[in-house]
Amino acid sequence: MKLFSLLSLILIITLSSCSTVRVASDYDKQADFNTYKSFAFYKPGIDKAEISDLDKKRILRAIEADMTSKGFAKSANPDVLVSIFTKTKENVNIYQNNFGWGYGWGWNPWFWGTGYNTVSTTTEGTLYIDLIDASKKELVWQGMGSAALTKNVNKKQEKMNEIVTAILEKYPPQEH
Repeated sequence: MKLFSLLSLILIITLSSCSTVRVASDYDKQADFNTYKSFAFYKPGIDKAEISDLDKKRILRAIEADMTSKGFAKSANPDVLVSIFTKTKENVNIYQNNFGWGYGWGWNPWFWGTGYNTVSTTTEGTLYIDLIDASKKELVWQGMGSAALTKNVNKKQEKMNEIVTAILEKYPPQEH
């Protein structure tokens, strides 16, 4: 029964850590979000994002798909401008595995060995999505999402989609 409990715990931890995007948002309580129907990307802001041009394209594709699914139209004369900002950090994880066994002398002839250490690194990315009122040139909404990034080129778009969707689920803001 203990083995079953241990395996269940490992499965739960593994599943919960695979697809975790931590999100938060903030907004201008004076803004009327019902008036925003069209968008365009704010090139000066996007150009400042310190990521590769390919990753920028991935993020912008994901934002465009989510904004369109929310009923926004891409426009040359938009109601809101969309800008992004990114940050990354390396996380170093050290796991000390203190298991192993052997035979020895002393109070208990069986003892646990010293085990070994495992070191792994992950890159965590944070994406900020800003919505700027185009006529007032004021920030009206900001969403932020942080998640572990993938190095697998074939999965990058999927990961960007996941992060952007999680962030934009907070738009439009709901007053509680």
